[in-house]
Amino acid sequence: MATGRTHRPATRSRGIPEATVARLPLYLRALTALSERSVPTVSSEELAAAAGVNSAKLRKDFSYLGSYGTRGVGYDVEYLVYQISRELGLTQDWPVVIVGIGNLGAALANYGGFASRGFRVAALIDADPAMAGKPVAGIAVQHTDELEKIIKDNGVSIGVIATPAGAAQQVCDRLVAAGVTSILNFAPTVLTVPDGVDVRKVDLSIELQILAFHEQRKAGEDAGQDDGSDDARAVAAREARRAVREVREAAGKTGQDTDTSTGASDRKGPDGDVPAVMPA
Repeated sequence: MATGRTHRPATRSRGIPEATVARLPLYLRALTALSERSVPTVSSEELAAAAGVNSAKLRKDFSYLGSYGTRGVGYDVEYLVYQISRELGLTQDWPVVIVGIGNLGAALANYGGFASRGFRVAALIDADPAMAGKPVAGIAVQHTDELEKIIKDNGVSIGVIATPAGAAQQVCDRLVAAGVTSILNFAPTVLTVPDGVDVRKVDLSIELQILAFHEQRKAGEDAGQDDGSDDARAVAAREARRAVREVREAAGKTGQDTDTSTGASDRKGPDGDVPAVMPA
């Protein structure tokens, strides 16, 4: 079986746009569901609706793959599953290492979707000596001292970082130096990598903050519709100014030093550290 070290996806050489590449997994997920129900063919409209895109965009994306469907019949589901899987490089084995086996890292290790999608968790790595040898998802955790050897022995080109933010860049540097060229980063920080290394960032706190923004906007719009008063943006602006005044007044009363440019204060947590917005 081929490994990830010797293969490079054909998408870049064939000029498939990154936006199209980002939608291919959506199409594959929808097609896999159809295949599991033994649906032989699907129209562009039906598949687009299942993937959450418009049909014109889907047809354009598939044209990059050389797939145009059959008028009056649609697309062959099984062939498209194979075609997209091949384009994404999922018809071969991709060994992956996960670094940082805390709650998130352990949850990722236990995720059953990796194996069914062409990814094999080759190793679990953690800096805590007490974790060494402990089984997680049936795999013994190894210490970070072994990281370079593990990557070389398993032919790993994809690394997953699930460490606290402060350790992520150092882990990233070691992964890259050892030959890893693609990184999935769950740490709440931005990684710096050299040319030729791809990084995909997954930040749950940012996604929640974006949802909170939309919820606040909807609430403001609802309030404006209910009483016919000021525009929701003006209301939000007044509330923000009021909150800033309250913070300043509270700081003045308690003598607490407050940095209004960042919203940070010198208030300490139980261990003497400034409380984090969201633990890693």
